Amino acid sequence: MSNEAILKVRSYMNKNIFGQTDLVDGLLTALLADGHILVEGPPGIAKTRAIKLLSECIEGSFHRIQFTPDLLPADLTGTEIYRHQTGEFEFNPGPLFHNLILADEINRAPAKVQSALLEAMAERQITIGSETHGLPGLFLVMATQNPLEQEGTYPLPEAQLDRFMLKLNVDYPDGDTEREILALNDRESRLIVEQQAQPELYAQQRTLDGLPSISQEELLMARREVLRVVIPDALIPYIINLTMCTRKTFNFGNQDLSRWISCGVSPRATIALANCARVRAWLDNRDRVVPEDIQYCIFPVYRHRIFLSMEAEADKVTADEVIKTILDTIVTIG
Repeated sequence: MSNEAILKVRSYMNKNIFGQTDLVDGLLTALLADGHILVEGPPGIAKTRAIKLLSECIEGSFHRIQFTPDLLPADLTGTEIYRHQTGEFEFNPGPLFHNLILADEINRAPAKVQSALLEAMAERQITIGSETHGLPGLFLVMATQNPLEQEGTYPLPEAQLDRFMLKLNVDYPDGDTEREILALNDRESRLIVEQQAQPELYAQQRTLDGLPSISQEELLMARREVLRVVIPDALIPYIINLTMCTRKTFNFGNQDLSRWISCGVSPRATIALANCARVRAWLDNRDRVVPEDIQYCIFPVYRHRIFLSMEAEADKVTADEVIKTILDTIVTIG
């Protein structure tokens, strides 16, 4: 399988979501690298629309979960129901047993709900009592956070942040993009009105619009091809040094990094960086990773895994600025 089918999905999503190319690419990267994605941004900028469009393009089920303070773990995992007819308990699966999950405003749920989601993300399974239930092979969680509201929220535990392969920061579109959004909304609104009179019209129009379709088998094949992309031996030390620069900052001679970083990234970050770089190369029709792939992917892979010190907060230094300093400090090998 070539990357043509995935590129059609990317093109279709970019035609229906304006100004959010990084979000589209991030979703496809997480899908191909078998990871999860955390998206932070204000409301109304197509976060939900993006994953819904993706779910329409691939074979699989989609479910949106609105996280609230009164949410319970069973609301995610499901529960056992007693059947009087058989005298036995029967497991009723929860929404986590779908393929694509939107965890909307994830930081509004308490820690016990976060722990249930953590097992699903980390182990691809759900444990109810003494029984363990496996999740689908195609399983992706896209979680969203609203940075504008902090009241009534629960910060995500460090362990769960590390389970997200990528963290994307998305913002409002510019004026030209806003004009395109208005035009698209007018077009879709007319289709919806016409659909009420002719229910088959909307489906026909989506076909005419070139709605792509990828089976789960094709997607798994694409994942195998991504893993065949070569990371040259000369770039392995580069990736490792980028990671080590977040942990043993004093070894790299940059005093600012020593002051700014209180805790570096885990080995999971190194693996994620390598896999995401492979995806970027594969989408560009290359069979080898180049330094630019690593330098592009390091921001969404590391930004939520680097824990900043009080001095960094006092200096108003962001995680992205720290990553830029790391890239300036570590020289590409090869």
